Amino acid sequence: MRARLRAQEEDAGVLDLVRTASGRRLEVAVSGNPGGRPVILLHGTPGSRVGTWPMLCHQEGAALISFDRPGYGGSDRSPGRRVADAVEDVAAVADALGLDRFAVAGRSGGGPHALACAALLPGRVTRAAALVGLAPRDAEGLDWFAGMTPSNVDEFRTAFTDPQRYAARIISRAAAIRGNPERLLEDLRPGLTEDDRLVVSDAGVRSMLLRNYYEALRTSPYGWIDDMIALTGPWGFDPAHIRVPVLLWHGAKDVFTPASHFSWLAARIPCAEAVLEPDAAHFAALRALPDVLDWLLTGKRQG
Repeated sequence: MRARLRAQEEDAGVLDLVRTASGRRLEVAVSGNPGGRPVILLHGTPGSRVGTWPMLCHQEGAALISFDRPGYGGSDRSPGRRVADAVEDVAAVADALGLDRFAVAGRSGGGPHALACAALLPGRVTRAAALVGLAPRDAEGLDWFAGMTPSNVDEFRTAFTDPQRYAARIISRAAAIRGNPERLLEDLRPGLTEDDRLVVSDAGVRSMLLRNYYEALRTSPYGWIDDMIALTGPWGFDPAHIRVPVLLWHGAKDVFTPASHFSWLAARIPCAEAVLEPDAAHFAALRALPDVLDWLLTGKRQG
């Protein structure tokens, strides 16, 4: 990788002034072996480049590259962005690092953005993984809200029907979470399944999530706002057009992103390898990361 890194945090480096073709700044972190096989990561909603993947990089010999989507952390906002617009950002990061080919992965709200790269950068993306990701809001034949926890139904429906009201709500909520990131986990608690509670109760996972949420909202609430509006609007690509290998991973008991979304995507992506864990829920995707990373790098899963 030709870009110079400066140290930040205990597990990541940051590239200064990575810019897109339109001139926006992206804040990027690289973990692990800079000479390893590259995987570009698309974080959740809300989320940031500060994530769980760095703990895996030495084990797998990978270069893990993450960045704040527009409006999150240290990245400039891009009002009105679509899910497909993540492709410009991923290409800019890859170009800055001198990467011709790379894998992509996204968890939760990052899943659709990873699929966008698989669909629209087929000459550069080797493999793609989407963990506990959503299907498009206009997915034909899918009852989009069925099985979804009431809080998520309200959030997505408001973002879709009344974006201004949704933005006002998140501006206030994000200010409170910046002061105390624990509030976001407390807000999620009523929708957590028993399996989710077990994952989130781990001290290391909880610490990582709190750092992730704080960094996501440190400078602005608009990454979160724009993500939700983009996820519920037209994505700008059709998952059925993806031609690179894709791994879809989901927990059957997920109530934040119901497994029906996974099934819809699995039926429409031609090269999809679909893994549905019967006893897992949303946050169990964190436990699946080593297996997913192994598949991205080798084409084989451990389990």
